[in-house]
Amino acid sequence: MTTLHDTALRGFASDNYSGVHPDVLAAIAAANGGHQSAYGADEYTARLQEVVTAHFGAGAEASPVFNGTGANVTGLQSMLPRWGAVIAAATAHINVDEGGAPERVGGMKLLTVPSEDGKLTPELVDREAWGWGDEHRAQPLVVSITQSTELGTVYTPDEIRALADHAHGHGMRLHLDGARIANAAASLDVPLAAFTRDAGVDVLSLGGTKNGALGAEAIVVLDPEASTGLTYLRKLNMQLASKMRFLSAQLVALLEGDLWLQNARHANSMAQRLRAGVEAGLADGSVQGVTFTQPTQSNGVFATLPAGVADRLRESFRFYDWDALRREVRWMCSFDTTEQDVDAFVAAIARETRTP
Repeated sequence: MTTLHDTALRGFASDNYSGVHPDVLAAIAAANGGHQSAYGADEYTARLQEVVTAHFGAGAEASPVFNGTGANVTGLQSMLPRWGAVIAAATAHINVDEGGAPERVGGMKLLTVPSEDGKLTPELVDREAWGWGDEHRAQPLVVSITQSTELGTVYTPDEIRALADHAHGHGMRLHLDGARIANAAASLDVPLAAFTRDAGVDVLSLGGTKNGALGAEAIVVLDPEASTGLTYLRKLNMQLASKMRFLSAQLVALLEGDLWLQNARHANSMAQRLRAGVEAGLADGSVQGVTFTQPTQSNGVFATLPAGVADRLRESFRFYDWDALRREVRWMCSFDTTEQDVDAFVAAIARETRTP
């Protein structure tokens, strides 16, 4: 097939804009040929279980799905009865960016609380952790957090342990949306288990797409008692892949060695380079009027820009407004972002912020 897009085009809109890592593409090709049993009864899905166990410990079980929304909705459904509710930050992906799927498809009530940095605390959870036994209120039974968060911040293992202990103490479970779980591990420089299973997480969504995969995610159950009916819910939610070997092969390619960590470390370092470049420009006057709104702890940079600058920059570099009223933008780096990409963007920021 003829390439239809400009392969030189780069941007900072989302790590979903990047392509597929060459090693992941090679894994898909290696999994091709011949016949393998469908719906997960294949060699690659079996190998994925071994790889997931190596990362998360004995008994951890992975169920590959097509996308992050499917992983979140299906995983949370398996944790809740029909009358259950989920406590989450107001900025959570399940609340803001999933088209109402948790509520419309999953049939669960979301109880959201404001958070300046995208992170929950036990005190914030307590704003909605009440009303058990009240037949008029959806019952808070799961706390859901995102790691790293939608604002690019990262929970420490101790912070997650505090949330897990608090949730469990109230008879609730802890769910983790790990769309960018690799970036969090790279930022913390700890194994995946350190802030998931070892910290009390019950069920998580394991992201692959944002880290170099081609539409491959997984629901990972860490405590079997926290999840019921996942086998049936995955099919019910149209997330059961017939040719599952191709999803599993991608996740194996990422997780079997350290490709997942290399990709995440690189994306994080490019975000740090971008922030440092803008900070240096602010210090020497070559960049004007830019303010950072969040710490840069993973692969996203959040900043406000002077009026008109964002639109001028987007003529050459794609990125999203985060809060248009505040002129806040989000710049995301990917596994394939280069130093040249970052430096060219910093130069454009300097040029446009100095334009009258």
